[in-house]
Amino acid sequence: MRTAPSSSTIAPWCPSLDQGPAVRLAYLASQSLIAEAELTPKPGLVDRRGAGAHSDLSLSIMKLSAFAVEPYFSEMAFVSEGCHPSQALRERLALIGRDAERAMLKATKGSNSHKGAIWILGLLVSASALQVHDEVKASQIAAAAKEIASFADRATPRLVSHGDIVTKKYGVTGARGEALRGFPHVVDIGLPTLRAKRAKCATESVARLDTLLSIMSRLDDTCLLYRGGEKALVAAKEGAAAVEEVGGSGTASGRQKLSHLDRRLLELGVSPGGSGDLLAATLFLDAVERKQDEVQAD
Repeated sequence: MRTAPSSSTIAPWCPSLDQGPAVRLAYLASQSLIAEAELTPKPGLVDRRGAGAHSDLSLSIMKLSAFAVEPYFSEMAFVSEGCHPSQALRERLALIGRDAERAMLKATKGSNSHKGAIWILGLLVSASALQVHDEVKASQIAAAAKEIASFADRATPRLVSHGDIVTKKYGVTGARGEALRGFPHVVDIGLPTLRAKRAKCATESVARLDTLLSIMSRLDDTCLLYRGGEKALVAAKEGAAAVEEVGGSGTASGRQKLSHLDRRLLELGVSPGGSGDLLAATLFLDAVERKQDEVQAD
């Protein structure tokens, strides 16, 4: 397996297209993470302007992280080829996922840049590799990912995550619940918004920002709840909905309200990381369904 790039460089892994479907899926996954990170201006999140509400992340760190986990996505896809959702596959993916988390932490010098994304995109990469039909739909991939996620990981003691703490305190389901429901915020919200905005001739940046906002306005984001409680979640949901109500980020009023939302989240010191991960998942499934070899730049 290819080793992750060193933290002293951010040179991407650029595989040739004849290296197989597993490598292509991993490449699309890491590109989706980078596209999400580079999208600007995002409220509270790392983007081209800076670190957002984070003190330990930057755009260069987010790129390092994406490059570091890409080989592990490739391995997830490779072990999934020719398989069906099963206990054995779930536990194999979990093992690779833990290796990916260690690679991420090494590349970022201890910052948690993409732990949730490793879970989300790992499942979707694996589910994509399971598909044997040429005309595969995002909904089919999400359904397969749901089936994989339904199996428990028995290989290691279950560690308590930030998401688990929030789930217990607030009764929300987090990233695991999203997977177990078949990624509704991606399939039913993210992808339809992205494609509707494109159909209306929005720029790709506007289409992606509006997709992020559509997810934010509906998602019980555990990243927001963990850092800022219900106050932060309400501020994010209402602020995102306010941008949507005036036509989105492509309008003058929308840009003004988006700027206000950004300032509010920075004041609260919170970042909608769960929504960012689901935007990356949306971009990944969009590229897979459209049979793209790379994620379009914004």
